Amino acid sequence: QVQLVESGGGLVQPGGSLRLSCAASGRTLSGFSLAWFRQAPGNEREFVASTKWDGATAVYPDSVKGRFTISKDIAKNTVYLQMTSLKLDDTATYYCAASSRPWVLPSQDPRDYSSWGQGTQVTVSS
Repeated sequence: QVQLVESGGGLVQPGGSLRLSCAASGRTLSGFSLAWFRQAPGNEREFVASTKWDGATAVYPDSVKGRFTISKDIAKNTVYLQMTSLKLDDTATYYCAASSRPWVLPSQDPRDYSSWGQGTQVTVSS
């Protein structure tokens, strides 16, 4: 099992930027899919971004495409989510997730991920 710890959340004005980090420990992430999800109060957990640890492919929903970028630092065993042009609707708790299932493209369904971080709050407000 891999342990995940998110950080980097906070309060930002509309149009601002934040970078979230997800530090992994417990085992190598080779072969894993990594994803970011978010959940606002009263809403279901929503897919935000995903990538393969061993590849460059990244997947985004239309709601964040062009504004969010998922990346990784293999030496630090860390995945990042760079968020720019933030909107009020981006306010949520953001979660990092990992799965060792051998997808060609990482799943966008949170039920398919077995490892989760504790979440980090992002609040976009003027």
